[in-house]
Amino acid sequence: MIRINLLPVRAAQKKERLRSQLSIFVLCIVLVCIGCGAMYFLQMTAISDVQAEITAIDHKNRELSKKIGQVRNFEKKKAELEKKFAVLQTLKDGKNGPVHLLDELSTSLPDKLWLTKFTEKGGKISLSGVADTENTVAVFMRNLEDSPYYKNIELSVTEQTKAGDRKMQKFTLNCSVEAPSSE
Repeated sequence: MIRINLLPVRAAQKKERLRSQLSIFVLCIVLVCIGCGAMYFLQMTAISDVQAEITAIDHKNRELSKKIGQVRNFEKKKAELEKKFAVLQTLKDGKNGPVHLLDELSTSLPDKLWLTKFTEKGGKISLSGVADTENTVAVFMRNLEDSPYYKNIELSVTEQTKAGDRKMQKFTLNCSVEAPSSE
């Protein structure tokens, strides 16, 4: 015998199951979309933070580049000033040398001795002159040896000449210049 159930319980249950599965599916899709949106928002926030940090670093880099340029300019000017100072120092040191040389020479000159020529080139000095005797030339050489500026004094030439009715000694000395150590 055939049974016919007139109550649509199974169809209603089937519809109810389909409806619950469909609502679960829609709910899952909504949750997945919400999760994706949240992840998208978090990633966009992180990207904007990184971009802001990059912008700040670029700004700082430009400022530091300007400062580095100023420091290099300062170092260049400092090097130029140090070169100028070194030149001034050598000029200052060289300025006093000839003054002391000539002062020592004038204090070393004995009476009756006259210099006719003074030549200084590359730290070597050549002196020429006339004196009344060989002893006067010897006294002059000893006086120069006592000076802190004149070293290695050597008599190159000495010869007798006549000046009017007097006999004179013509001489040539060679020596080297040495600046005394300043202590």
